[in-house]
Amino acid sequence: MTPDELLMAALRYAELGYRVFPCVPGTKAPLTEHGFHDASAEVEQIERWWAQHPGANIGIPTEGLIVIDIDGEPNAWPGDPDRSANLAQTAMALTPRGGRHCVFRRPADKSWRCTESRLAPKVDTRTDGGYIVAPPSVVEGKAYRWAPDLELDAPADRLPEPPAWLAQELDRLAPSANGTPRLANGTPTLAHVATGSPEANAIPEGQRNATLARLGGNMRRVGMTGVEIAAALHRTNQDRCVPPLPLTEVERIAASVARYEPDGISVAFVENHYDQMFADKPEGEPCDNPDPGPIPDELLRVPGFVDEVMRYTLETAPYPEPVLAFAGALALQGFLAGRKVRDAMDNRTNLYVLSLANSGVGKDHARKVNARILLEAGLADGLGTSFASGEGIEDRLFFQPATLFQVDEIDGLLLRVSQSKDARHEQIVSMLLQMYSASSTVYVMRAKAGRERTVISQPCLCLFGTAVPKHFYEALSARLMTNGFLARLLILECRRRGSGRDDTARSIPDSILTTARWWADFRPGGNLGVEHPTPVLVPHTADAQDVFRDLRLRADAEYDQAQNANDPAGMAIWARAYEKTRRLALIHACSACGERPEIGRDAAEWAGAFIEHQTRRMLFMASRYASESDFDARRKRLLEVLAEWREQHGDDWMPFWKINRKLPWSSREHEEVRVTLFEQRLIEAQTIATGRRGRPGLCYRLLATSGTEETKA
Repeated sequence: MTPDELLMAALRYAELGYRVFPCVPGTKAPLTEHGFHDASAEVEQIERWWAQHPGANIGIPTEGLIVIDIDGEPNAWPGDPDRSANLAQTAMALTPRGGRHCVFRRPADKSWRCTESRLAPKVDTRTDGGYIVAPPSVVEGKAYRWAPDLELDAPADRLPEPPAWLAQELDRLAPSANGTPRLANGTPTLAHVATGSPEANAIPEGQRNATLARLGGNMRRVGMTGVEIAAALHRTNQDRCVPPLPLTEVERIAASVARYEPDGISVAFVENHYDQMFADKPEGEPCDNPDPGPIPDELLRVPGFVDEVMRYTLETAPYPEPVLAFAGALALQGFLAGRKVRDAMDNRTNLYVLSLANSGVGKDHARKVNARILLEAGLADGLGTSFASGEGIEDRLFFQPATLFQVDEIDGLLLRVSQSKDARHEQIVSMLLQMYSASSTVYVMRAKAGRERTVISQPCLCLFGTAVPKHFYEALSARLMTNGFLARLLILECRRRGSGRDDTARSIPDSILTTARWWADFRPGGNLGVEHPTPVLVPHTADAQDVFRDLRLRADAEYDQAQNANDPAGMAIWARAYEKTRRLALIHACSACGERPEIGRDAAEWAGAFIEHQTRRMLFMASRYASESDFDARRKRLLEVLAEWREQHGDDWMPFWKINRKLPWSSREHEEVRVTLFEQRLIEAQTIATGRRGRPGLCYRLLATSGTEETKA
């Protein structure tokens, strides 16, 4: 199958009115950021996709369709050849494994759902919320193809509806005539039993999330699966929620509830987890960014190479700091596996890891350990220490397609980008964005006098940066938060400096050097592996795929919530969460067993938990410190000062003269900030007697309902 044939087929489907999207070559996994939600019928978009991924398979969302997916031999409706023949009255695709897809138009008055083996054994359905891979896509070396004379050659509105017997079977799986949701065996769902008829029990905005979560908890408590819970909640959402929640939000609720064991779900009720996790927010209101706190110790554990390097770093550090040691080891493993492995979605191991620590914690030690390991492994040429310009990064990657940059005080670079008019600094961030996304493709270099344009095949730029926490976040501009740079970072904040020690000199363990040298010598693609590598595909288990699916739904739901709240920073950061999860799971597999890596459930669950915590902490810190303007920065700084005062003095008033000492602004600047915060009901101010002599003076304090998290408002 040639790339031109795939592109022409995608364009032909679009001409018929079907939206399409690219899938990873040889697989059914979407290549686009939001899966089938990104599907398009625009010619220019389709041509761009297939220019970037010439061998991509073709996905078609099944919205407005009902596709009957009969899996495997004998490629027939189980036990009824007449029905099998009856299905061959519409477009029919033959799948690589001997199955078939029968594509019908879904009647407008039907609310059928995607199902798996509920119509009959090995018979699935795909409709709204699903997609199919279409001919001439190739999976496992075999192509999908249309059955003779049954090609998809008509728009969706000209396809036939399912035969009457099939419509009756599909109705059997849908809600009953009186609106009662039922399981496959006809039993009413607990959602209906617990709440009565939908007409009499509308769920208004402000109560939808918590109510659906409680209903899902009831179902989980009696052992129902996530799929069953989701099906029931979707029906309750459509019948009773006013207005209904987005589908991805319902999926997120079901996935979150299903994470609890049936025996443990009651604890969540008692502790009121649902009200905390799923409380509704009106559209347009800014998203809450609660502080998840420091990263838990259990998330700083990756078996194998990363753990070994982390342990050695801690044993030899004058002031041991686990987060710094972990961040350095993670970046090192990402660099070693760069351009050598990939996952089923073509994710690579290039990471931008940033460790935030105060002065004196020992930020340089992890960098020194990485440098020593690479030197002894013969990879010292792959080390970089600074960014001079965007062109410098490009030239460096041309000579060293895999490079680990270890950069201190990266907040200084960001501050120059935010405040300087020198285009060189902006070009550095732009180049970092481009190199991150080009890791699975070809980067085309700039033209130079006397030299033709050349390319860098699958560049791997890994970054291990360090900075002071407060300085880093205060250096962020609104543009850096929304242009994708912040979203690509893994930001880890260190704790208090550990106890110092003198006896730290130790040789690098042989096991670490053996692994590093193995990666250095590993050349996928043979002699061409240096310039044009063919990375090894690291497989994942079925359990891992289930975890990934739940994680993607949750990340999509968070993105939708940020979009509804008009929160561009939240949208940008959650948009990259799933991709970063897949990258970390790939690195976990490489660390655990580099010679035979496999992404299992443990890797997927660790990566998901790590990214969820890291993302929420990053959003909290950015909303607290990062500012859209000088005025916004002053506003947040005053809230921070008042929050610190409250921690020490409770609800006592803070005299203005003390505020002015900490914040020596002009009278006009103080007044502008005070008036704004007063109108936002975040502070109160009045003139009262203060000091020993009781002289009246202006005083501030946070409103009783305000907390330190209000500094993000």
